[in-house]
Amino acid sequence: MKTASLFSLTTIFISLFFTTASNAQHRKTAFLTAKEAGADFAIQGEYIGVFGPKKKLGAQVISLGKGKFRAVIYDGGLPGAGWNGKKKTILNGETKDGSTKFSGKRFTASIVGERFFGTDDDNVGFEMSKTHRKSKTQGAKPPKGAVVLFDGKNTDSLSEGKIEADGFLGVPARTKLKMKDFTLHLEFRTPFMPFSRGQGRGNSGMYLLDQYECQILDSFGLEGEDNECGGIYKIAKPKVNMCLPPLSWQTYDVEFRAARFGADGKKTENATATIKHNGVVIHDKLKLPHATPGGGQQDEKPGSLFLQNHGNPVRFRNIWVLVN
Repeated sequence: MKTASLFSLTTIFISLFFTTASNAQHRKTAFLTAKEAGADFAIQGEYIGVFGPKKKLGAQVISLGKGKFRAVIYDGGLPGAGWNGKKKTILNGETKDGSTKFSGKRFTASIVGERFFGTDDDNVGFEMSKTHRKSKTQGAKPPKGAVVLFDGKNTDSLSEGKIEADGFLGVPARTKLKMKDFTLHLEFRTPFMPFSRGQGRGNSGMYLLDQYECQILDSFGLEGEDNECGGIYKIAKPKVNMCLPPLSWQTYDVEFRAARFGADGKKTENATATIKHNGVVIHDKLKLPHATPGGGQQDEKPGSLFLQNHGNPVRFRNIWVLVN
């Protein structure tokens, strides 16, 4: 009996060890192209259409790995494109036997190809089709007098940072140029990490003056907190979560005015920032009362642009700044 019990415990321990190791490896899995991302990637994404005869509806479908999904249904349209920021419905979905079905409070639904359709509890139908939104500022050209920080050709303007095998800028990266007041444009892409959750999913950060962090994270379909994409950590949530699906190119456009100091060295005015995420204002002349953790400075004086390495292969392109 003792031998059998010991054998059973050893078997359980080995099973748990390999299961834990497998789950940990899954959480680190990051896909950088749609081709390698698999069938779940083709289902996740954004959908738009109508509910009933003419009521607009939007949906964001988030992959959770192994054929499981979470769908957020928005009355009026997608965030930044019709949704009023209030009414939404959460559905859970799964692919079985080649069919992807969703259920939850209010709706039952299916996805077939690029169609997302179903009915509500009163048997009123809805029909949506997949859409691929693109930031209105994607590909923005640097104006006269701007400094190009990265255009894919070299890293001459960076004190650290390298061009990855795919031709884009990886993390970490930090500019040689130190800035005070400026207009900034950059484009970023989070990887597809369906097995990861929260801060483990496409995490990086855009540090203005190397000390005020605007979060970069795969926050597609989430609430839009201060530690999610577009949030200023511990200071402000974005007005709307404008995060696009992973592997989409996204944009940040920033108008920044640095803190002011008196002759005695004491701060007289807070820094302010207006930030657009994918062309939509998420912070409007936001006052920044203090620096945030994780950057290279805390003094609120002129500093670099820093792009944080948080262990995920986030990519950047088309970065330029116009110093005011």
